[in-house]
Amino acid sequence: QVQLVESGGGLVQAGGSLRLSCAASGRTFSGSNVGWFRQAPGKEREFVAAISWRSTTYYGDPVKGRFTISRDNAGNAVYLQMNSLKPEDTAIYYCAVRDGSYPGANPRYYNYWGQGTQVTVSS
Repeated sequence: QVQLVESGGGLVQAGGSLRLSCAASGRTFSGSNVGWFRQAPGKEREFVAAISWRSTTYYGDPVKGRFTISRDNAGNAVYLQMNSLKPEDTAIYYCAVRDGSYPGANPRYYNYWGQGTQVTVSS
């Protein structure tokens, strides 16, 4: 059974940075499509970033130029480096894995999800 665990969330001031990590048990991230999503109170789950099994990266418009997704060489973790954080980035951040050839931005197509990590950006 695949389990995903996010870490690295916390409270940060606007303009600051955080680095989220996603670790998997039961599989590695090598050859996998991995996405980061976020959900703020009262809002739908939103695509943040994804990295394909070929290491092609994709970003949602609100985070382009500020966030970077990466995967370690061993395939044991996926990271989300978040810079220039804004109060509107406040949300629970989830990592997810999608089997198949393409990650995509639709959360419905992802097969495995972590429990999420809270990110709060103060103004």
